[in-house]
Amino acid sequence: MHISEGVLSGQVLAAGAVLAFAGTAIGLKKLDYDRIPQAAILSAAFFTASLIHVPVGPSSVHLILNGIVGLLLGWGAFPAIMIALVLQGVLFQFGGITTLGVNTIIMAAPAVICYYLFGSLIHKNQKTAGFAAFACGFFSVFLGAVIVGIALVFTEESFWEVASAAVLAHIPVMIIEGIITVFCISFLKKVQPELLPATCVYEKKIENAEKYIKTEV
Repeated sequence: MHISEGVLSGQVLAAGAVLAFAGTAIGLKKLDYDRIPQAAILSAAFFTASLIHVPVGPSSVHLILNGIVGLLLGWGAFPAIMIALVLQGVLFQFGGITTLGVNTIIMAAPAVICYYLFGSLIHKNQKTAGFAAFACGFFSVFLGAVIVGIALVFTEESFWEVASAAVLAHIPVMIIEGIITVFCISFLKKVQPELLPATCVYEKKIENAEKYIKTEV
């Protein structure tokens, strides 16, 4: 899923950097002080997951876990994933520094999108919550692969076949990450449900309640 140095054009790199830093700024603003330890643990899990490779033909792909990171952190996924990508680039030469922005968008943007699409369904009954968790894990990887394809095609149209191969190669990862996300959400609902996403609807209610309390005081 990581795009290496020297592949993308300057325009794509610049656009990715601007969008990634904007997303990270929003994520830092929305990330409460109390949730920083949770973000650090999820960032470490994201970092470690890249070491688990799944053989696919002559190559291999690796776990990403951006779905569960986005589901639990929302916009906080941006700073959590960016920090992990910096460490991966420095320690293991995965991706790179110039591609940091694009790689952050590839993995963090789908995480936030899936948070808004499936976050509220996690609080439903077991069947609906399981479906939402699987869809979140599946589509977070799928959307990431699609963004990889878009970045490659915008760099050079001859990359179309490579972009298609990137999406197809990640189908096993989409399924595996969907299953992992189902297990994680089921476990958290049993042992620590307060870690599950509050979703934008609940966040709005909390924000209104806080304003009401301040007004009364």
